[in-house]
Amino acid sequence: MRWFARKTRHDIWDEAIEGPLGDIEAADRIRAICEAAAASAAACNDKRESERYERAAKVAMEIAMKISDALMRDDAVHRIVDLCMKADDLKTAQILFRAIHASWIREAVQRDHPTLAQ
Repeated sequence: MRWFARKTRHDIWDEAIEGPLGDIEAADRIRAICEAAAASAAACNDKRESERYERAAKVAMEIAMKISDALMRDDAVHRIVDLCMKADDLKTAQILFRAIHASWIREAVQRDHPTLAQ
């Protein structure tokens, strides 16, 4: 009775990456990870959802470190900061906020999340 067998849920951040990613592919993957993990970040009071958020954020940060273009990396980090703020992970968000170098992206993050400016 395989029909009724429960299928395990595969998350985009758990998928293996085939070969090196270019900057555009990496930024696109981070965007997809952040969008997919947004629900888990919002429900971080549940242990399972909290673990999903943490795995997603970790993978997104690892991918972001490999982006060579500074603006693309800053934009990707901005998306990860948004994800952290949805999960009320202020400590990680502040660390990532300090890693953003482009002034206009920093201003956008400060406008979206004024608690990070403190």
